[in-house]
Amino acid sequence: MRRFIESEDRRQVTLMPECLDDYIGEDNPVRVVDAFVEELDLHALGFQGVEPAATGRPSYHPSVLLKLYIYGYLNRIQSSRRLEREAQRNVELMWLTGRLAPDFKTIADFRRDNGQGIRNACRQFIILCRELKLFTSAVVAIDGSKFKAVNSRDRNFTPGKIDGRQKQIEQSIQRYLDALETADRTQPAEVEAKTERLQDKIKKLRNQMKQLDDTREELKDEPDGQRSLTDPDARSMNSQATGSGLVGYNVQAAVDAKHHLIVAHEVTNVGNDRAQLSKMANAAREAMNKTKLQALADRGYFNGTELKACEDAGIAAYVPKPMTSGAKADGRFDKSDFIYIAKDDEYLCPAGQRAIFRFSTVEKSGLHARLYWTSACPSCPLKPQCTPSAYRRVRRWEHEAVLERAQQRLDRKPDAMTLRRRTVEHVFGTLKHWMGSTHFLTKTLANVGTEMSLHVLAYNMKRVISILGMSRTMKAMRLIGA
Repeated sequence: MRRFIESEDRRQVTLMPECLDDYIGEDNPVRVVDAFVEELDLHALGFQGVEPAATGRPSYHPSVLLKLYIYGYLNRIQSSRRLEREAQRNVELMWLTGRLAPDFKTIADFRRDNGQGIRNACRQFIILCRELKLFTSAVVAIDGSKFKAVNSRDRNFTPGKIDGRQKQIEQSIQRYLDALETADRTQPAEVEAKTERLQDKIKKLRNQMKQLDDTREELKDEPDGQRSLTDPDARSMNSQATGSGLVGYNVQAAVDAKHHLIVAHEVTNVGNDRAQLSKMANAAREAMNKTKLQALADRGYFNGTELKACEDAGIAAYVPKPMTSGAKADGRFDKSDFIYIAKDDEYLCPAGQRAIFRFSTVEKSGLHARLYWTSACPSCPLKPQCTPSAYRRVRRWEHEAVLERAQQRLDRKPDAMTLRRRTVEHVFGTLKHWMGSTHFLTKTLANVGTEMSLHVLAYNMKRVISILGMSRTMKAMRLIGA
């Protein structure tokens, strides 16, 4: 073939084979993986098998398998079977592992048995980022995102799902019974075969009804009224992104606003974010080693108790209040239209009347509140725009000043939510793109948490290489053992 670059003969023998190291460029990220793991104290981090057993078949050193996994998650190869194949044919992995090729069972068992060590290795890399002065802004964006579990929606049960499924089955049974009646009337020649087939379908559907009744009784023993058959820890959650629910986990992340590094993360199976703000903010502050911190979060995190916990810890939270006022939805005045006068401990209503303190109460949630109203309500000309009741009562939480200060902070920083969105949502989009359509491959909360730590470690490592470049990143690896 003329005028084309010609390949070498496959059967050509080379007198001096190339060194394996010659295939790996100096700017190849695989060198960062090797340097990072070599500097770790695996025993102190909690990895098993660092000291070899005195008897039995020799095992692989944990560093080999950790390198294998970090490389796999950096290159979107999360499956243990795929890693087994890559170790046998991938030149970069041959260089990284010294031509070792563990089988998929050994690879999978390492991830399952060394969850604590892997999570600690992820934290160690965040400590390295802190020592490199990459966390200088003391601003983090906090958010949660739903990730799919191995469990499908058909193998997750809630009382509502059971009701819907039983209704469908009843409709199907009735349809088959009507078909049986029609067959008896109109198809005498074929009625026997068709009747037998329809009766078999009806029998199967009635068995399904019985199984669903049994499952309904079993749900009474579940604390949250859910049961997943494939992954017992997975839960059905609403997903705003797709407009439908999924069975999976809620991954929480705190992301540095300057370099978009994940400074803290946690996997939960709670479907909402209302109780996560202070926990994630404190974890981020500890990871960044900051005395004060600004935490940006969306409306799903608005919770008075959580905001107070953040303020008590010296964390300035920027969280918008959800617009859930029933009065506002009906076109009436809501609580924001009443002005609190702190020196008099009274509210000024839209009609100019003073709502005075009447008594204290304890809400169903356990929070202490103070109630205010004015005696002028019955004769007020604005009453139709205010309340359908005899008096408009205004409730004030005993720590309502915390919420007012949070709103004032947000008013002074109008771009806070834009900064939050462009910081953390891009990170979740990147991680889900890397994971593919299946998201998590492992089962149970502990194993899924380990898997997420590998994703976070790979993401942060790629970000640091992008920020510092290969040369400075390689030099930074020496800080781990120092």
